[in-house]
Amino acid sequence: MNCPTRSLVILKDIKRKIEECLLQYEGKLIWEKEDEQIVAEIMRRRFFPALITHKAWEGFHFAGHEIRITEATDCYGAVVWPSALVLCYFLETNSKQYNLLDKNVIEIGAGTGLVSIVASLLGALVTATDLPELLGNLQHNILQNTKLKCKHQPHVKELSWGIDLEKNFPRSSCHFDYIMAADVVYHHPFLDELLLTFDHLCKNDTVILWAMKFRLDKENQFVGRFQTLFDLEVISNFPSLNITLYKAMRKGRMKARPSQLMV
Repeated sequence: MNCPTRSLVILKDIKRKIEECLLQYEGKLIWEKEDEQIVAEIMRRRFFPALITHKAWEGFHFAGHEIRITEATDCYGAVVWPSALVLCYFLETNSKQYNLLDKNVIEIGAGTGLVSIVASLLGALVTATDLPELLGNLQHNILQNTKLKCKHQPHVKELSWGIDLEKNFPRSSCHFDYIMAADVVYHHPFLDELLLTFDHLCKNDTVILWAMKFRLDKENQFVGRFQTLFDLEVISNFPSLNITLYKAMRKGRMKARPSQLMV
């Protein structure tokens, strides 16, 4: 190959690589714009009281209802975190693919109860669970926002991860179609117990919907440990929030069910 021909080949190769980089960059810009638009839509579902009240609360619009959530700012589990909004938005906008009507649903780490409330308003039979010190506020929010509005009145139940699971949720009689979790992985010493709880509650046909906010590497490694027991699919990703929404099922069971993921 003579020098001019070789130079032409090199130039073409450089041009191709530049075009590929430009396409990737344009794709990244489009992806980021879509992410920003969806996140903005999710955040528009939130509203605040016009006047300061003696009790802190936030309002949300989901499932055709105005939902008012009482918070406690001195407790991590009594605050509405963005992962809960992401999961609620998904449940509402994918109600055909993930039809909750008459489905048995348990939420672990329910906190303020927003996800459980939205699932109830969408027709599910919900059990909202959390630590004993959070149950009073959780019960208050659920009653205030679901009484006489739902087909099935949701239940509130204590669940300390990894403790008395068979006693309180016997495998023989407890069957959940869905397990829901929003922002349950963060800096706490109970990740082993959390995995044990997922394992205990999940049957072969149970679907886990889990909104995960990525923070520190130690907590992020939980995803790898989770995958030793469950098949995992990314449903949605929100880079601007560092939140990923997952669907999971027991190992080998994901392929046995027709995929319901929205393209």
